[in-house]
Amino acid sequence: MAALLGASSCGLPGPLTRPEPLPEGFPDPLAGMALRPLGVLRIDTEALGADGLSALHLGPDLTLTSISDRGRWCQARLVLASNGAPLGLDAPRAGPLRDIAGHPLQGFLGDAECLAALPDGSWLVGFERLHRIWRYRHLDGHAEPMEAPPGIIGWPGNGGLESLGVLPDGRWLAIAESERAPEDNAARIAWIGGPGAWRRFAYRPAPGHDPSDLCPLPDSGALVLERHAEFPEGFSARLIRLPPLAERPEMVEGRLVAHLAPPLPSDNWEGVSAFRHGGRDLVAVISDDNQLFFQRTLLMILGWSDEVAAS
Repeated sequence: MAALLGASSCGLPGPLTRPEPLPEGFPDPLAGMALRPLGVLRIDTEALGADGLSALHLGPDLTLTSISDRGRWCQARLVLASNGAPLGLDAPRAGPLRDIAGHPLQGFLGDAECLAALPDGSWLVGFERLHRIWRYRHLDGHAEPMEAPPGIIGWPGNGGLESLGVLPDGRWLAIAESERAPEDNAARIAWIGGPGAWRRFAYRPAPGHDPSDLCPLPDSGALVLERHAEFPEGFSARLIRLPPLAERPEMVEGRLVAHLAPPLPSDNWEGVSAFRHGGRDLVAVISDDNQLFFQRTLLMILGWSDEVAAS
């Protein structure tokens, strides 16, 4: 985080986070799931310096990085208990995302929806409204345009790329939130490869769900976060594990590994990241409060069931 010069520390009096209790009788509500929640924090986005969080990355040093659909980035250090449960966030930093000339993004130009880390330490940020992928060598620096998948410029404003990741083999993976695949109206358009080598395929989510983020896994597979929202049920989500993808995938479906729904604390889940800490593989998800008084920004940490049982 020291490399982010000129960023503001947006701390306010009072705690940055507070715990949200898991349901009484847990883990019975998630019996049989491969991923199980270890704990949930509610984040004070005013203290964090950004709200409307739409993507997530957890580094090996527990640096949490997120971007906002209101054109901001933020970072903080995640504090974990020995069992992987989240205890809090420290040292929040935040600032505006900038355009290619270094000017802060304004209005619909700042609708940042997905985030991916490149091996050289730079970042890829995907935007809706004006659909594009920009690279940031530093999140407080200027943007560099990257070659996006063909055809996304013509997509509807709200429903473009919300899922973007860089796999261990170097390929980029991207999935549209709502743009349908021409060969299957139940599937979404997806892309794998990267600039100069994009290959289109189809990703089929669960009925009533939309892909809202993805993250790479060490085995060259990925986790896809699928969000569901319906009145009066509210929000829920599914975490889907994809196996390592073929060079030329056609139709891809994954395996359900977690169902994030009441009685678990739940909200508008929009970001997912897999990370390793203390010899354990963990997963984090974060929600977007939409700047609405009845929604919350939640951070949930999950562990793989076999490792949870052994701890």
